[in-house]
Amino acid sequence: MNKLLVFGTIFLLSSNLFGQISVKDSTVQVIGYWSKLETQSYDVTYDKYKVKSKDTISRELMKYEVDIKVIDSTENSYIIEWFYKNYSIDTENELVRKLTSITNDISVKIKTDEYGAFVEVVNWQEVSDYLGKITETLKNELKDIPNHEKIIANVMNIYSSKESIEANAIKDALQFYKFHGVKYKLGEELTGKLETSNNFGGKPFETDVHYSLDEINETDGNSILRSNEVINSQELTDATYNYLKKSGTFGDKFPPRNKFPSLTNETNTASRIHGETGWIIYSIETKTVTAEETTNIEERIMELK
Repeated sequence: MNKLLVFGTIFLLSSNLFGQISVKDSTVQVIGYWSKLETQSYDVTYDKYKVKSKDTISRELMKYEVDIKVIDSTENSYIIEWFYKNYSIDTENELVRKLTSITNDISVKIKTDEYGAFVEVVNWQEVSDYLGKITETLKNELKDIPNHEKIIANVMNIYSSKESIEANAIKDALQFYKFHGVKYKLGEELTGKLETSNNFGGKPFETDVHYSLDEINETDGNSILRSNEVINSQELTDATYNYLKKSGTFGDKFPPRNKFPSLTNETNTASRIHGETGWIIYSIETKTVTAEETTNIEERIMELK
């Protein structure tokens, strides 16, 4: 999960603002105006592939649906249920296929503030316990796969704590609520620094961020918002190097730090958002991680049904 550090030119919206698109001054205020029991459904595709020297050497394509339902609202917050269903994955990796199935038919309850900005996962313990029980049943099915217990343990670490679930298990929701709670002006770029969680267990990574309003569509009553997030390369490379060295993955062949390739991590997000309600119409997020000639790309698309 990203935590705000410095975002000086961004300001939160006051509660007396109701119109979200103002053509007169070319501004957009992204606020969730949602009613209790209101539900919207989305198709989600997640494409993950690795490219080496311009050749794609591996690929996994996952599709699923999510029903997003407002189950409670107050003056200061919303409680929103994300119900995941109908998973399918195109991969030759049987282990990945089995592990993907554990999140089918699961309900995640998310709290936002009054503007629709993400606050926390409310039922994280319930989610963790539920997935823990399912993975226990998978251990027997996967017993013939080498290192299956270690792999399952690594997956379950994602769901072992509130912080880990919020950082790693709900990236689609973080993408969904990324632009809420802020006022944007056409032609102006909002810049700052965020902290991005370090999955290696160290301190968070400093991340440069740029947010902008790309387009106002007055006729259809929506707008397009974009963001760019770049993690500090040296911090990322240092953390990766130290983790791999400690794990002993490469044994005696592990290179010295000055021979270890630099890593880059960049995420770009674009969302078309309905002006009157704050519901996402379409959103695409692409994360690119590069080390020398190898590039790992993850792309998630969410589309309103």
